[in-house]
Amino acid sequence: MKMKKNRKVTVAAALILICIVILVSCQKKEAGKQDVTILAAAAASLQYSFEDELIPMFEEQYPWITVEGTYDSSGKLQTQIEEGLKADLFMSAAEKQMNALVEEGYIEGADVVPLLENKIVLITGADSKLELKSFEDIVKADTLSLGDPESVPAGQYAKEALTSLGLWEQALKKASLGTNVTEVLNWVAEGSADAGIVYATDAATTGSVKVIAEAPEGSLEKKVIYPLSVLKATEHREAADLFKEFLQTPKAAAVFEKYGFSPVYNAAQ
Repeated sequence: MKMKKNRKVTVAAALILICIVILVSCQKKEAGKQDVTILAAAAASLQYSFEDELIPMFEEQYPWITVEGTYDSSGKLQTQIEEGLKADLFMSAAEKQMNALVEEGYIEGADVVPLLENKIVLITGADSKLELKSFEDIVKADTLSLGDPESVPAGQYAKEALTSLGLWEQALKKASLGTNVTEVLNWVAEGSADAGIVYATDAATTGSVKVIAEAPEGSLEKKVIYPLSVLKATEHREAADLFKEFLQTPKAAAVFEKYGFSPVYNAAQ
């Protein structure tokens, strides 16, 4: 009797395991859906939040969709899209690049969502002895790290803020221009530059820098907004729309806030 009982338990366990496998398989295919991979072209400052948390969370919810990210300055990504990059979504660190792609017909204006807000900050190395107390003190540093304002939104914001303070030309003489905000951050963190200007979210990713001050109120014409949109040419519209919708959920907002961003899409809708 004991053997028969054990055999029944074993059979029942096997049936449960088979049911679980079938359930997982059904969830993965979601009623016959084909596996698909989409490409998200996103500003360099989004890489940590996307790769470490948001993409894995999304892929767990939609197992048939794989999201690949390509990260760089928004200006470079804009150029790559114009030159044929097969991106399905674009999320830039400024409205300028998104607006340009809308005007050029790569993106439908109605699809654009102003998703996040960031801050522009002055940083030094964590162990720096420089006595900088305000954004205006940047000119006291001997060497500076700034994003190239021609292609890097953080550099464009830095130039705008410093120009409004009458300090741009003075700062530019001391500056090395980075090709994206991550490079600018690393130069300061490694000690190659005494000070630099980056996003607050980038400064928060490392203990090797410290924030001195935010760009003064009124020094920027507009807030630092990150817009998001699906590209018209996407061949995976359903999957791209699902990722775009996911990035607007409270669950995603909590992740963005963890990385220092302020979700603004609710106010914009």
